[in-house]
Amino acid sequence: MSELTLQLPRLYPEQHSAFFNDARYAITEASTKAGKTVGCLTWILHEAWTTGKDGRNYWWVAPTYGVAEIAFSRMYRMMMRVDPDQQFWGYHKTKLTITLKVNGATIWFKGGDKPDTLYGEDVYAAVIDEGSRVKEDAWTAVRSTLTKTRGKVRVIGNVKGRRNWAYKLGQRARAGEPDFQYTKITAYDAVRGGVLDASEIEDAKRVLPEAVFRELYLAEPADDAGNPFGIAQINKCLKKLTNTKAAVIGVDLAKEKDYTVVTGLDAAGMPCIFDRWNQVPWEETERRISKHITDHPNAKVIMDATGVGQPVTERIQFKHHGRVEGFKFTSESKDRLMGGLASAIHREAIGIIDEPVMVDELHSFEYEYHKHGVRYTAPEGLHDDCVCSLALAAYGISEIAMRPEPVFTSISFKDDPFDGDWR
Repeated sequence: MSELTLQLPRLYPEQHSAFFNDARYAITEASTKAGKTVGCLTWILHEAWTTGKDGRNYWWVAPTYGVAEIAFSRMYRMMMRVDPDQQFWGYHKTKLTITLKVNGATIWFKGGDKPDTLYGEDVYAAVIDEGSRVKEDAWTAVRSTLTKTRGKVRVIGNVKGRRNWAYKLGQRARAGEPDFQYTKITAYDAVRGGVLDASEIEDAKRVLPEAVFRELYLAEPADDAGNPFGIAQINKCLKKLTNTKAAVIGVDLAKEKDYTVVTGLDAAGMPCIFDRWNQVPWEETERRISKHITDHPNAKVIMDATGVGQPVTERIQFKHHGRVEGFKFTSESKDRLMGGLASAIHREAIGIIDEPVMVDELHSFEYEYHKHGVRYTAPEGLHDDCVCSLALAAYGISEIAMRPEPVFTSISFKDDPFDGDWR
């Protein structure tokens, strides 16, 4: 057979960069009808064409079999336009497969509504379609099929709230975890790419409820009732970093794969320090924290002194004696701390640094009721280092605010105060 060249559909820049990249896990939250399906169909075909061999499998997993059929039909039409005589490909409509004759690779279109049927195969690349609607057990199964091959996966979909595994995976990507990439494609990106008409977007904005429009067309998740701070209230508190001196510095220390975060608030509660770094040798962590303390000589410092954080805190206390207070996290103390942060945010008593990683952590934070009260926590698999650092700083600000000012009373005497009987 003579050499064949695959002519892929043309993608606009946001489509191309979202899928054709080196990340193993690429998460794309996109507007409805923004071209995410076409982009991923193009990507999975490219993967099968360039890395495929006889017997290698490539998967497209949708929430249900019916949704998988839609993607299969679009791939079928795309292939018919490229090669209507089927010289280099074949298909099976019942099994929902596209097979490349040039190398024997097969693209399967599957429903994720029965996760147990997804185990067992070795898969060389996968797409999770409508990730916010796919069962988490299905994602777990697909991830297991990529273990031996170290295959890449692309997760796409409209935004649907915050309480789903796809949103949480996207938050990890936004936080900069290795091998992850996050992309947001809005309706306005699609307009610039020639995929959508601007007037249609404006009409949708006019007739749809704001929260629905923002999810479907701007890829902005609606507020979930489980957030203790309130999304709208968080957004009201967002501020740029000031150049003022800190009154309080909150320090949350890295543990295992977490981050160390330093947050400073000035006397008005506005953010003036924000520093975040991955785990490094403790000497380097201590040096960076100490520099912030030295640069803000009047600040009270509240540090995470939990577990491995205790000796670090003690060494910094010794160096900056009198200015550093240790805070030990327990389930009870953390709940009280987060309750205080929620109160500060609701009262707009503090400003929040307008940094994506801080905002994302606050937006994804959750609370739940249990028999002893309210428990505050980050969703499983996500970080809360920024939130904890901010909460420590807010706690320090509240202590300063509650500290009584000295009261001096002026007394005047008409006569000599030592004249008379003072028994």
